[in-house]
Amino acid sequence: MSTPVLSLQLWLPALAHFEPGHPLREWLPRADRLSAGGSGYLGGLGDYFSDVDASVPAAAITREFLAGDAGDALWLSADPAWVEPDMNGVRLLACGQLRLSMGEAQAFATMLRPAFDEAGMHLEVSAPDRWHLRLPADTSLPNFAAPEQALGEDLSQHLPQGAEGRRWRVLLNDIQVLLHQHPLNVERRTRGLPPVNSLWLWGGGRLPPSPHSQLHGVISDDLLLRSLAGRATIAQQLRTPETVAAAASAWLIDLQDLPPADIASSWWSILRPLLERQPVVLHFASGERWQRKPSHRWRLWRGAGR
Repeated sequence: MSTPVLSLQLWLPALAHFEPGHPLREWLPRADRLSAGGSGYLGGLGDYFSDVDASVPAAAITREFLAGDAGDALWLSADPAWVEPDMNGVRLLACGQLRLSMGEAQAFATMLRPAFDEAGMHLEVSAPDRWHLRLPADTSLPNFAAPEQALGEDLSQHLPQGAEGRRWRVLLNDIQVLLHQHPLNVERRTRGLPPVNSLWLWGGGRLPPSPHSQLHGVISDDLLLRSLAGRATIAQQLRTPETVAAAASAWLIDLQDLPPADIASSWWSILRPLLERQPVVLHFASGERWQRKPSHRWRLWRGAGR
């Protein structure tokens, strides 16, 4: 890994999403530009953990973290999702972040289980927004797109294709019909919540060997990142003002899922002291990286816009 891990690591949204007046941009001109890191969600994870790429068996890794029973079984993530039709097809608007209660999740799953049982699969509700399928050992898995690849796009561009994918397309269509009929979705809409009208299948495979990481710990609300940290036997903490304020060298603070405006309004007062007192690597989800050290404040000759 090329990242200078002795520095605190700050994983941020894509640089283009930061407006010119964002306070974080003021810290870039005097910082050292580093070689580009991984771009996108899985690309960024691959910078911090070995053997993480588009084919990472996220289902088995997250199931082991949540339930501890992944074993050598074959797993597939089946995360609750919200899709909506438009003039150009059906778009994936949200996946795994639908603010479900466990009671709601179990109610939806109870309706869906017969369809999965008929297909020889067992549906497990590992957490309200994270579901898993335990598959027969001889199941042939096509390439499933990770949610980040499909969010906001037409589903037809990301569903498994060809004869191998037909079984999964038919199964997903049956699941969508069942969910569309569920009375809980009417209730959720009256509460201003998105419906659960699809599942997103991705991250299939068996539990891999533990990854390697030079990090000492991670601060994140992201399940896969925390699960990888657990597999690598490094510390992991949920993202709170207290955990971020206490972050030290060789720790990763994950903010890449937040709107930059939220970082400015809710987190900047905590992040600025970190930048002032220790070296920090700023890793944007679009791949750009800078290292900012406390001594860089004396680089007065470096103008804005660098």
